[in-house]
Amino acid sequence: MSRRKASKTRRTASKTRRPRRVTTSALRRFVVAESKRLDEQGLSGKLEPTEKVKAEEVEADGYAGTLEKDIDHAKALKIQERRLTKKLKKIREARTKLNKKIVKRLR
Repeated sequence: MSRRKASKTRRTASKTRRPRRVTTSALRRFVVAESKRLDEQGLSGKLEPTEKVKAEEVEADGYAGTLEKDIDHAKALKIQERRLTKKLKKIREARTKLNKKIVKRLR
């Protein structure tokens, strides 16, 4: 019996558990610790000047192929959607006929 009570209290405790509120001092400690951790990893979080950053330039025709593929895929999906809606329409018609037939036989 004591086992059931313990499990029952555990269940109710998990349902009513609320998130803890973080105090300002705890939040400040967390932020300072994370900034130290980032500094140790060499991630200062400071932005580099855009003049020093070397960006890789890519020709637009490299992306044109993928754009064409995406458009073709969208067209194919549209055609498939039309086929499926026609099939769905036929299925719905058959179902309504069958339902009418069942109701007619029950009378």
